[in-house]
Amino acid sequence: QARLVESGGGLVQPGGSLRLSCAASGGIFRINRMAWYRQAPGKERDLVAGITADGSTNYADSVKGRFTISRDNAKNTVYLQMNSLKPEDTAVYYCNAYMRAYTDYNFRDYWGQGTQVTVSS
Repeated sequence: QARLVESGGGLVQPGGSLRLSCAASGGIFRINRMAWYRQAPGKERDLVAGITADGSTNYADSVKGRFTISRDNAKNTVYLQMNSLKPEDTAVYYCNAYMRAYTDYNFRDYWGQGTQVTVSS
């Protein structure tokens, strides 16, 4: 069964860095867009960064210049390098992929289980 598995969250001090990873597995035929979203307590889930299959990227204004999204198509994996972290970056981070499994005729949105990122001194 197709799924996304995230890793790399944790506790970091302000100004620190973290790298999130998200691997797609389970008979993946093709992945189009991949992205990272985040949801802070009491707030909606918002887009952080997205990347197309050919490597075009877009970022939320709040993370431009600090976060970098990248992907390894051979490994079906997307990464989020987060630098100069701020307390307001604290949230659960979710991986998203628009992809098709071999057992499916259609592309669908898939979500990871989420990984907690806490920025605090």
